Formats: sequence, structure tokens, C-alpha cells
Amino acid sequence: MSDLYERAPERGPGIRLHLNENTAGCSPAALAAMREVSATQASAYPDYGETYRACAAWLGVREDEILITNGLDEGIYTAAVAWLQRRADGTPAEAVVVEPAYALFAASAEVMGARVVRVGPRADFALPLEDTLAAITPATRAVFVASPANPSGLLAPPDAIFAIADRLPPGAVLFLDEAYVEFAGRSFLPDLRSRPNVVLGRTFAKAYGLAAVRAGYVIAAPPLIDQLRRVVLPFSVNVFALAAIRAATCDTEYVGWYVGQVTESRRRLYAMCERLGFDYWQSEANFVLARVGPRAPELVEALAARRIYVRDRSTMAGCEGCIRITAGVVEHADACVSAMEDLCARA
Repeated sequence: MSDLYERAPERGPGIRLHLNENTAGCSPAALAAMREVSATQASAYPDYGETYRACAAWLGVREDEILITNGLDEGIYTAAVAWLQRRADGTPAEAVVVEPAYALFAASAEVMGARVVRVGPRADFALPLEDTLAAITPATRAVFVASPANPSGLLAPPDAIFAIADRLPPGAVLFLDEAYVEFAGRSFLPDLRSRPNVVLGRTFAKAYGLAAVRAGYVIAAPPLIDQLRRVVLPFSVNVFALAAIRAATCDTEYVGWYVGQVTESRRRLYAMCERLGFDYWQSEANFVLARVGPRAPELVEALAARRIYVRDRSTMAGCEGCIRITAGVVEHADACVSAMEDLCARA
């Protein structure tokens, strides 16, 4: 297998702007809900009904259109198991991955023995629609697209999603990763029922601050959810995650506040890039990609020495010389801006 998800180095205490986490922490309501889990609830296999009913009402969908997962990662991996096993004649299925992309897309496909077809990025990181459509063949069983994309933060145009879904052969799916949708304000969800071969992947790790709790979900037409249920592990989502999900989705005030912090932090990071002469992309997610040049690894380590952690993305397709900075609490963005400007002035 050539693809492997590599964890970022463990950095220790500091300002964590390298993993796109919620830098403020989870909602106090979610934390309180987890603390209220009783000893007998913790010792019993969890019931999912209440959480499914709450999520369906929150999203405005039916319960049979949702699968709650152990983080979005489980949703991605389960989709690979469901659709990317070898075909009846023994030939491998094909998975189309639009790059740069989350490494788990290709890694999960390769675990299932699928052939990964990579679509290279455009210079501006806009979705390469024509190349993506050209990569789809009768052997294609899944196409992986993120919107907003990581690490660019750019949205996939709805027309492009329609076009990809319409090009797929029978039995294939478009897995649309919407991990950062809360920061974008635009989702494919209102159009999902018009394209029953699209699977939306979501997470509670980013806007809701539940990365360590491992809570995600997918939304799709009931026949696709049924396929996923056949292969997902039983009781993979624990009782603490279920309690946190119910509380977090009700705390709209907290999420609104944090989205506002992210929006302002992005603005301050853009302004820093303009002052320092770095190219950057207008992000619809909770991070900003900046092209700082060949000094990217050196700059990442210099910031780490000040206990400010950002991510070197220069080895990803099309991201040469780029770093990615999480946009979270404004105070953290300001600390990063100050350190970056000081380091660049010294250089």
C-alpha cells in the first residue's frame, strides 16, 4: 500500500493550529452531558434511538437517511468497504480521488484492493471538473471530493457535484466530504435527494469541538445507508459521544460564537499574508493555506519553538511551499500573526 495516513508529530503544550481542531474546546453543554453519563449507562451497550431522532430533527432528514459513525474517518472507511471491494470477476474497483486530498480517501481505497485514480490539482485549486469527469470509467465505484477542500478551503460548485454524480456508472457513489460545512454556510444537503448516488460525510470534530470524542455521521438515500449499515461495526459510537452529540447540536449559540471567531481569525491571517507578500486562498473552512516558499519547513519548526504549531503541507500535490494555519480563537490567530511577522522580519 502506497498511501498511509500519517499523524502529525505530538507537539505538547502550545497553540494548536496544525490539525484544524476547535481551539476553544467543546460546548460547555456537551461537556456537562458527558459528565452526566451514569455508571450503568457506561457499563451497558448504548441505545442509539434518541440520538438518531435528535439528529434527524436537527438536520431535517429522516432517521433512515443518517448513519452516526466513530468520527468521519469511520464513515470514509466504511464507504470504502461497502463500494470498493473487488468485483465479481476478480478485477479491482476504481476510486477517483481529487487532489490534494485527505490521505484516508486513498488509503481506505487501497486497503480494499481498489485502484486509486488521482486527479491532479489546478494551480488555483478550483475543482478540476473536466479531468474528474474524464477519470470516471465503467470500473469506477467511488469518487471522493471534499467541499470545502482540505487544505485549500475552497468549495466545490453545486453544478460540478451534479455533473460528477450524473457521470457515475450504476452502483457507484460520490462521497462528498463536508467536514468543514459549518464554516462555509453552504451545503449540498438541500439537493441530496435529487442525487441518490451521493453520500455526504460530516463530523462533530471541527465546529463542535468533539475531535477526541470521535463523532461523525453520513447522510444519504436509505438504500445507501443500508449498504453502509451492513459493514459498519456494531456499537462503534460510544455512550459519551452520543450524549455529547445531543447536547452539542442544541447549543446553537456556542457554535455561532465559534464560527464568528473563525471568520475573524481568517480575516487576520489573510491580512498577515498580504503584508508579508504570501499567496493565500480565500477559505470557507477553519484554516488558511498560505504559500510561504521554500522556507516552509524551517518556518514551521521556528514557530514550534515558540509553541505555536502549524502544518507543513508542502509535500501535498500542488502545495509546494505551503503551510496550513488553523483559524480558531482570535487570540490564537493574533499570536500566530505576531510570531510569523517577527520571524520573517528576522529573516
